[in-house]
Amino acid sequence: MTSKLLGEKMVAEQVVTKQQLREALGRQRLHGGRLGQNLVALGYLSEDQLSKFFHHIPPAPDSLAATGLNFEFIADLALKHILHIGEFRLSDLAERIGLPASMLDEVIEFLRREKLVEVRSASQFVKSSFRFIITETGKIRAGELLEICHYAGRAPVTLDAYREMVEGQSIRNIFVDEEAARAAFAEIVISDHMVHRLGPAISSGAPIFVYGPPGNGKTTISEAIGNALPETIYIPYAVQIEGEIVAVFDPVNHSPVKEPAAGQNGSDSSQEAIDRRWVKIRRPVIITGGELTMRMLDLEFNPIAKFYQAPLQMKANNGLFIVDDFGRQQISPQQLLNRWIVNLDRQIDFLALHTGMKFEIPFDQLVIFATNLEPRTLVDEAFLRRMRYKIKIDHPTDSEFRRIFQRVCAANSIDYEDALCDYLIEHWYRRHGLPLNACHPRDLVGHILDHSRYAGQPPQLSREALDRACENYFVEM
Repeated sequence: MTSKLLGEKMVAEQVVTKQQLREALGRQRLHGGRLGQNLVALGYLSEDQLSKFFHHIPPAPDSLAATGLNFEFIADLALKHILHIGEFRLSDLAERIGLPASMLDEVIEFLRREKLVEVRSASQFVKSSFRFIITETGKIRAGELLEICHYAGRAPVTLDAYREMVEGQSIRNIFVDEEAARAAFAEIVISDHMVHRLGPAISSGAPIFVYGPPGNGKTTISEAIGNALPETIYIPYAVQIEGEIVAVFDPVNHSPVKEPAAGQNGSDSSQEAIDRRWVKIRRPVIITGGELTMRMLDLEFNPIAKFYQAPLQMKANNGLFIVDDFGRQQISPQQLLNRWIVNLDRQIDFLALHTGMKFEIPFDQLVIFATNLEPRTLVDEAFLRRMRYKIKIDHPTDSEFRRIFQRVCAANSIDYEDALCDYLIEHWYRRHGLPLNACHPRDLVGHILDHSRYAGQPPQLSREALDRACENYFVEM
């Protein structure tokens, strides 16, 4: 979301006045930075107010109309759920669909009038105690609906609601300071100089091009950046677009954060309750490598289930998307650039349904391209220009190599000795002209562990063990 659009939203929600926005935009032109930071600097917002604005919690809809879904769709979705759950109460159905039970009362009454469900039993004369069951007519109708579309998850949200939520949680609104950056890289050996280069890159939300010789931590560092992404976000289980369902939540790539149940502090129809069509997750970290194809960047329609799966970049919105081993994909770097040239410039993406209907979604993610190939043999100047940060991950220094080796030994309960590491560096690396690689300690210790298991002895670091590991690991030319 641009500063102007963000400001207009702030004015519309009465967070700031038009005059305050004009002053903040003027200060931004002079001093740079983000709109929110300038509003705070001018004293028009506090840090807490700014944080609250960017951490919108989706409230539960107070009516069926507020869901943006038509009544028939909700009734059909309810019937598909009912087919699978057998005997149920209204609260059971509400939990599965993600809508307040009070709103589904009207839906159940409609299904009863159509003789698709009936009351099985009741412990009291209140509807919440009624137990319902699907009728034979209902089973036939539910089967017909499943032939049209198998989707039977949480009720979807509208495309407009999805766009608004993504823009409000933008990766470009995050703030990462030095403390957060250091914490993100605490588990790996990395120089202060590199932390100082990576920190601003993460905080910017702009694309990063990471390159350098293989085996020196480009992938590890890229994945660790995900630890620096602050806060949590909300994503929908699914989005409805022109009557079609696009599943967004992916338990493989999304990590849910436990949220209090809606209605825990009162009626589930309260505006304070959370819309359960959304799931709270950590900012996603999605990584793809040589398996990436052009089809994986488009909507995937399942001809059997009759609904769509969101593409990788849609699942990565508000988070981190790592294109690992860039240049080794099943599509050329130029093809990927052509596909994403608008995305990287304007932060939007265009997708199409199998009907041919095209629509726009936000492209809001920190994109990292990591490669061990020579950059200028991969891409042209137009691509590199769109990469605000270009960071080379080189071979470790002697001291960094020793620290890595020491950590690997400690992780595997092996006593570390500086003298033996010195022997390794001088006798193997210096003598044979081998470069120090960050992955070598892990791999060499792996050989030592393999031999100790084979020999039935505890693993031990020694010259003999290092020589044996190096003979098996390095290729003699």
